[in-house]
Amino acid sequence: MSVFSKKLLAWDNSENDRTMPWKGEKNPYKIWLSEIILQQTRVEQGWPYYEKFVQNFPNIKALAAADDQSVFKLWEGLGYYNRCKNLLATARYVTNELDGNFPKSYDDIVALKGIGPYTAAAITSFAYNLPYPVLDGNVFRVLSRYFAIDTPTDSTEGKKLFTAKAAEVLDKKNAAQYNQAIMDFGATVCTPASPKCSDCDLQNSCEAFQNGVVNKLPIKEKTLTKKVRYFTWCILKVKNEIYIHLRTEKDIWQNLNEFYLIETESKPNWDIASITKTIEEQIGVKNIETTTILPETKQQLTHQLIKSQIVQCTLPQKPNALKAEWVNVDKLSQYAFPKTLKEFIENSAI
Repeated sequence: MSVFSKKLLAWDNSENDRTMPWKGEKNPYKIWLSEIILQQTRVEQGWPYYEKFVQNFPNIKALAAADDQSVFKLWEGLGYYNRCKNLLATARYVTNELDGNFPKSYDDIVALKGIGPYTAAAITSFAYNLPYPVLDGNVFRVLSRYFAIDTPTDSTEGKKLFTAKAAEVLDKKNAAQYNQAIMDFGATVCTPASPKCSDCDLQNSCEAFQNGVVNKLPIKEKTLTKKVRYFTWCILKVKNEIYIHLRTEKDIWQNLNEFYLIETESKPNWDIASITKTIEEQIGVKNIETTTILPETKQQLTHQLIKSQIVQCTLPQKPNALKAEWVNVDKLSQYAFPKTLKEFIENSAI
């Protein structure tokens, strides 16, 4: 078992208290039902639908025998109605052709209508504990950050790389527990925004945390071409030194330096308390003093608009998480920065 798997399962056994009605379920029908409902749907929204379906159709034969309109009425509000059509088609195929016995092999399950590689892996691992790793958004994010993988998750190369990495670290003897644990970990600890790095049991061996690039991962190709992006650069100052980081990713400003970056999906509404808490949680340092949040500035590039803010902070000591370069304030002008940061360094007192 890999170090990653050991730590993940230890967290799952001692700290994971995430509850869902299908969690720990071994009935393939109920697992399949929950996975189809959760495609394109948040857990909170899908939860009551799952419970209504199980109550009305307790097994796959009951679902297969149901009138189309009654099933669609129950599905109402979930959207993406092809999922409901495929649900009925597969229920009737399993009932009529397989005598109501849900398949047990990955190849037979993935061949069913409406079931792709992720759903097939989830069913085979949760129902039968077979060694198939799941790969959803949570898993991509956890693996990308822990192993500092900057290959876009939605690229052909990235899909192959992450599939191989997921299979490599899978605990093959405890596939069901491992798959649930890594998804729960991504949903509750290694979250897209404001991950709980300071309380994370895996931080000591997480490469993104050790190198201060948690907010930059994972990378998606479509993110690199997004029209509007929101950057918050945090100037982290300890005595007379400032933390800077070299941008090495296949993104804008490659090989230029920057301050600690938090990129958000939408315009952030920071105040002193919220940005301070976010930084403290991410870098593992308490008692940070945030002195300034500058107004938003804009920089129009060829294919995207960068809306950015600069936040100035004083730290009591250097965090273990940030092992890039700490530079004396007087020497910042010797380093190459993007235009917005270059102008700030030239015209402001840090």
